[in-house]
Amino acid sequence: MSARVWIAFLALGFIWGTPYFFIKLAVHELSPVWVAWGRLLCASLVLLPIAFHRGALRGLGRQLHWLLLFALVELVGPFYLIALGEQYISSSLAGILLAGVPLVVVVVAPLLGVHEKVGPRRLAGLVTGLIGVVVLLGLDTTQGPKGLLGAACIFAAAFGYAFGPLIVQRHLADKDSLGTVAASVAIASVILTVPALLTVPTTMPSIVALGSVVVLGLFCTALALMLFVYVIANAGASRAAVVTYINPAVALLLGVFILDEHFGAGPALGLVLILLGSWLATAGSRAAH
Repeated sequence: MSARVWIAFLALGFIWGTPYFFIKLAVHELSPVWVAWGRLLCASLVLLPIAFHRGALRGLGRQLHWLLLFALVELVGPFYLIALGEQYISSSLAGILLAGVPLVVVVVAPLLGVHEKVGPRRLAGLVTGLIGVVVLLGLDTTQGPKGLLGAACIFAAAFGYAFGPLIVQRHLADKDSLGTVAASVAIASVILTVPALLTVPTTMPSIVALGSVVVLGLFCTALALMLFVYVIANAGASRAAVVTYINPAVALLLGVFILDEHFGAGPALGLVLILLGSWLATAGSRAAH
């Protein structure tokens, strides 16, 4: 990958390690649907005017069905499921569970006609990263049925995150990335508008909760999605999804040191394995369509 793509990749890894922290703050006072809708609305209010001004929305009408599918599997489903899951599990655990996305991408890619060469080095990287996640999880990952439900929600979101980049790589890669992101976010916010109106808070949320939603929208959604589509177009879906191996380190640090979340043994070894896996898995050939 070029230096510019590497910078985008690393920036995305940091940015997408922070949503779990802000989601945890928000779901204390807001419903999962409202958190998901709020961040999508904030992002669309920023991205749509910029995309329109630059003419990035032209020609997207013919791809409306793919934009709708991308919005559902990459935004609506995962944003809601992660917020729902974080009602029952820690933010650090949520971030770490999503580190399995690259492996899911490799498995489901052929279903969408995307064939990426997975050589011994990249496979070793994916396996190493997954082992790192297992080490990080420790022995006390969930507590009771609600904890298992929360973990199941995060795993379901991981499948959405795996299909999303493949849709972009296969059907939307030739479109302006800004237009693709802006249109998808707007579509997703419209889809969640009615459910969000049905779960409006009965009391005024705190500045912390509302501020968390705004940060989620502007920083973790608008900026992050632009970087994500850029990395997909220049490095392939599997490599772009490997960014989820970096996210857990950020999520872990924020959860443990700021939210005072308990975490199991082996974090240092787990982090080393995850970073090593990220480096190994980003090597290899570009996708062949």
